[in-house]
Amino acid sequence: MTGKNTRHNAFLRLVSGNAAASAAGSRYSLLTSKEAVIGRDPTCQVVLDAMMYRMVSRRHAVVRPLSSSPEHKFSWVICDLNSANGTFLNGKRLSECQELHPGDRISLGSDGPEFIFEYDLISQPTVMTNAVKPLPSASKNHPHTYLKQPDSVSFTQLFPIISTGKDLTRKAYLIPGILTVIFVVLMFATVGQPQSNQVIVATYIASAAYYFVYRLCGKQKPWWVLMGTALTTTLILLSPLLDLFIFVFRVILPGNLPSPQESTTFTELLIRMFFGAGLMEELLKALPLISAYFMGRNLPSPWRERIGIWEPLDGILLGTASAVGFTLLETLGQYVPDITQNVAQQVGIGAAGQLAGFQLLIPRILGSVAGHMAYSGYLGYFIGLAVLKPRMSWQILSIGYLSASGLHALWNATGSINGLFLVVVGVLSYAFLMAAILKARVLSPTRSQNFATRFIGDK
Repeated sequence: MTGKNTRHNAFLRLVSGNAAASAAGSRYSLLTSKEAVIGRDPTCQVVLDAMMYRMVSRRHAVVRPLSSSPEHKFSWVICDLNSANGTFLNGKRLSECQELHPGDRISLGSDGPEFIFEYDLISQPTVMTNAVKPLPSASKNHPHTYLKQPDSVSFTQLFPIISTGKDLTRKAYLIPGILTVIFVVLMFATVGQPQSNQVIVATYIASAAYYFVYRLCGKQKPWWVLMGTALTTTLILLSPLLDLFIFVFRVILPGNLPSPQESTTFTELLIRMFFGAGLMEELLKALPLISAYFMGRNLPSPWRERIGIWEPLDGILLGTASAVGFTLLETLGQYVPDITQNVAQQVGIGAAGQLAGFQLLIPRILGSVAGHMAYSGYLGYFIGLAVLKPRMSWQILSIGYLSASGLHALWNATGSINGLFLVVVGVLSYAFLMAAILKARVLSPTRSQNFATRFIGDK
């Protein structure tokens, strides 16, 4: 049997943009056997000029074919590839993949180039089988023959730094790289000055640890707000307010910490640590968060969103920043000097004490991700959740405060028993923080605007 039927040959037609006049009529065919990535990167199937379309990301969006078996009919979906300026379908920003229909308009950024998705209806002979004849495939030597213009080397390909624009600071980790170079130079400059060198090394390690958490959270918060939170916690520790906290939690309440010579049971030690370390220190580190919340309430938009706490991600970011300030002062102001002095007295060599202090500094700062940052970030999640759900705020805050203090006390108490138990508690604390970040990202009202790489399970 023979006859006539039609085949859907899909393509994208460029209809607007910086070069709309010269690119009028540009068409990019879509293969049923391969997805088409749109962007400025030369490896994309639909390549846009980097100088003309600076608002377009290197890999901005992708059009994927879908086959509905057994009819072998094909459809296409458009997905954003976590681009800086977003992908818009018929004027609405994509938050997930959407199926394309003839006439749909795809914009790369709100004011970027625009494509129209269309079909060609091509008549062809019908054979005995019902299968759709596939589109001609590209040759091995020219795999993108039907998807982009012939190869050529542009000025921006020879000098890529000219065309990167904001992507250089947003996606290329330029700022962390610059700060690393600065810190390395400062480390060399302070060789022979132990105290200055320790401050620089500790600050760099703490910043790197915090940046790890910041990227996982995926929400932008001004750097000066985060640094201000850490500095506020440091100032609180240096103020008479610390003496008041010590009096309440370690004199009035049963939080008096035992001396090294005093023998106590694990249960008694855990109770003391719960009051004298957990409840006291977690409340102290939460004070800057509470201040930020009340400050934000009295500020006009957008300052209220930048400074205040309005969701769990805000609480985690400020809570971990507060922990950085606490850890730096505690490590540099207490533990390192004590170790340096004790070793120097025992050995009689000042260099030995300085080396021991430096050896202690690195694990204590790195360990803050599974220590102070974990407890304070976890409590920050509950503070943000209480703001998000005000009707149950007191129940939420109580659970968060007690659980964060319990983890803190458990870490301090197990440190005197066995290193293996300490590892278990550290991993547990880190898992609590990561779970809070995962849940906070799901609950975030600004989820579609956040920048972090998606976790498995994000929808």
